[in-house]
Parts: sequence; C-alpha cells; structure tokens
Amino acid sequence: MESSRAIAWVDRLVWPLIYVGLFTLVLGLAAMKYHAAAAWSLVVVGSLLAVAGVVLIWVRSRLPPE
Repeated sequence: MESSRAIAWVDRLVWPLIYVGLFTLVLGLAAMKYHAAAAWSLVVVGSLLAVAGVVLIWVRSRLPPE
C-alpha cells in the first residue's frame, strides 16, 4: 500500500511539472528565430516536463484513495 506521504508528493508535483513544462516549451518556441539550438533544447525539456506531469496524473489515478 502506498503511504499518504507518497500520494501527497505526487499531488504536489503534478501541476508544477505541467505548468513549468508548458512555459518552457513556449519560451523555446518564442526563441526559435534567435538561437535554434537553445530553442530546441527548451522545447524538448519543456515537452518532457509536461509529459511527466501527465504521466503522474495517470499514476495518481491508479493509486487508491487516501
């Protein structure tokens, strides 16, 4: 059984990951015409963070209620 501490950790981490990921992705898209390599790095990192947040939503949905 998962501890309530682990469930709270997942709950606290989900939305910051999604929001920071989407912000980083948009920042990368905005910087695309200035420095392509740095912009693509931001796009990739932002996408990975947003996907990690979505995966944590799925993980949380599979955990039992508190």
